[in-house]
Amino acid sequence: MEKSSDARLYDRLKDLPRMGLAFSGGVDSAYLLYAALRSGCKVTPYYVKTAFQPEFELCDARRLAQELGVRLREIPFDILGVEMVRKNTEDRCYHCKRALLSLVLEAAKEEGYALVADGTNASDDAGDRPGMRALREMGVCSPLREAGLTKPEIRRFSKEAGLFT
Repeated sequence: MEKSSDARLYDRLKDLPRMGLAFSGGVDSAYLLYAALRSGCKVTPYYVKTAFQPEFELCDARRLAQELGVRLREIPFDILGVEMVRKNTEDRCYHCKRALLSLVLEAAKEEGYALVADGTNASDDAGDRPGMRALREMGVCSPLREAGLTKPEIRRFSKEAGLFT
């Protein structure tokens, strides 16, 4: 019998006992944080605060971290200081993602994490997401995507787990 995508996620997380998490506080990264903690993974979520994130997202990220009993590491960043983002070029998403991930990777490395994960899921089409190239180039893993979890599944599992996201 084939394993469910949720079971595949927990199997994958067992292979990742320590990781930093590029954390937005949205449903995908929230469920990944929950699952990582539940699987016994030592994980620190990193939230990069830029002019592009509304305040409610940071409030949600803080609330979730508090509810799960984990310290949220906040990294303020002037994303408009990145020239290719500020110029609003066609590949701005790539440059934005690369800049944000660089900060998360650096902070995670300072805290002894060799691995950083993000909340990309199986519903995220690489063809539609220019930032996916940055993920690959920077060696960020995407356990939700690797386990085949889709957005509807993540929403369902999050609800079952009692996450407010």
